[in-house]
Amino acid sequence: MRPVEVAGSNQPKAATSTRAVILAGGLGTRMRPITETIPKPMIMVAGKPFLQHQLGLLSRAGIEEALLLVAYLGEQIQEYFGDGAKFGCKVSYSFEPSPLGTGGALKNAEAQLQDQFVVVNGDTYLAIDYCALVEEFAETNCSALIAAYEKPATISQEIPASILPNNLGVGGDGLVTEYRKRNPEGLSHIDAGVIVLKKEILAGLPAGQKCSLEEEIYPNLIARGEMRAWVTREPFYDMGSPAGLAALEEKLK
Repeated sequence: MRPVEVAGSNQPKAATSTRAVILAGGLGTRMRPITETIPKPMIMVAGKPFLQHQLGLLSRAGIEEALLLVAYLGEQIQEYFGDGAKFGCKVSYSFEPSPLGTGGALKNAEAQLQDQFVVVNGDTYLAIDYCALVEEFAETNCSALIAAYEKPATISQEIPASILPNNLGVGGDGLVTEYRKRNPEGLSHIDAGVIVLKKEILAGLPAGQKCSLEEEIYPNLIARGEMRAWVTREPFYDMGSPAGLAALEEKLK
């Protein structure tokens, strides 16, 4: 099923009970020296911390509750956002004693997770219809539904994602067939930094250990035919690099 996208729309949407889980605990090494004193999600973009833009985007799309998975300098994030009330949303936190990776951070927060949830990278801005994404996940028999960016045939300089290599293989039936970070040959799409997951995929993970969603969990889901793609041509912005930050600043200013 092809999603109906409403990127850039300011129309209010019906709220969904699905919570966004934002991965906000990384060290931000690509953005040093800025991130030596502030966490990456707190980098200023168009006059606001990036995370404020991201929460606003989700709230306008109908997802009004977020669980922030924090580690490095996470107290700065909590001090700024509090319970989220002054930003029109509900915010809670899961603190890691030290960075545990994307999968380890989710396992650490397992007791706070719903049976299904939307995972959003804490450095990615993707203006899609999140309610449509969640609805399609509910309609499909899968454990994971990943937002997969498809490059247009003619690439515009305004599309920052066009400079990134493909890392997803997607079959004609919508199943994800491969996920590779280092070798784009034969792959057709790009992970756009958003995925809906079932909590049950975390059951077998050991607590308190580092784990990568991309390298340790996704391959198993793909091998079992449990990961599907939600294809979009809405460009996404990775503000975790200087070039991506500059592109997002231009979009949001």
